[in-house]
Amino acid sequence: MQLIHSPSLRLCVAAALTVTCLTAAAKPNRSQTTTVKNIQSAYTWSMTQDSATGSGISTGTMALVSTPSLSGAARQFGISFQNSAGERYWSVFGADTNPTNFTYDVKVYIASPSADIANLEFDMNQVMSNGQTVIFGVQCDGYSSTWDYTINAGTPASPIDQWLHSTAPCNPQKWTTNVWHHLVINYSRDSAGNVTYKNVSLDGIIQQINETVPSAFALGWSSVLLTNFQIDGMGGYGSATVYLDQLTITRW
Repeated sequence: MQLIHSPSLRLCVAAALTVTCLTAAAKPNRSQTTTVKNIQSAYTWSMTQDSATGSGISTGTMALVSTPSLSGAARQFGISFQNSAGERYWSVFGADTNPTNFTYDVKVYIASPSADIANLEFDMNQVMSNGQTVIFGVQCDGYSSTWDYTINAGTPASPIDQWLHSTAPCNPQKWTTNVWHHLVINYSRDSAGNVTYKNVSLDGIIQQINETVPSAFALGWSSVLLTNFQIDGMGGYGSATVYLDQLTITRW
């Protein structure tokens, strides 16, 4: 990653693919919930090599495809690389400084073979009202075989972005290829940009992380909600193809 992750009465207002729900009774801490659906197809995406992965070279490709797909419009992400380089893909899907809780929900399909994939990274960034950017970064790490999460080990003005290993196991090379997997990640932040990584669910198996770390960066961005997906290569050279579908982010 490089800096540039009881029934109640509800009134829901839909605009495009974003649904905002006002809850009258239950879940008072979720009195206003906004869900953005099908981010993989409904918004513009860009891509670039992630220079933080080292001195290698990567080339990325993207396309909307109907096969394989669950929604009829999955996004295909391709990478060709040398020397373990990584390719980052990103999309801006809104701007909202208020929410402090998020659920990242996506279907993931890794095309066979998967031996050239080192890491799969699933991020979300939010600019807070103070202008600082919170990075919610989570990756399935094929080197350590763990779920990792990001921390700013410096200060917002002088950031040092690092990955920390959780105790939850994950290795993208061990995911069954050519099938859809369901990934759900839950995290929250406070007003200072300290992020609590709560848990990760893969195919219905919930793994707890429960770690709180500083993750605010003074990047000078305007207000934005942004999501990143990244594929890191493993070894001297290779290629990989991964599909995302039904990418949904809920905030409150």
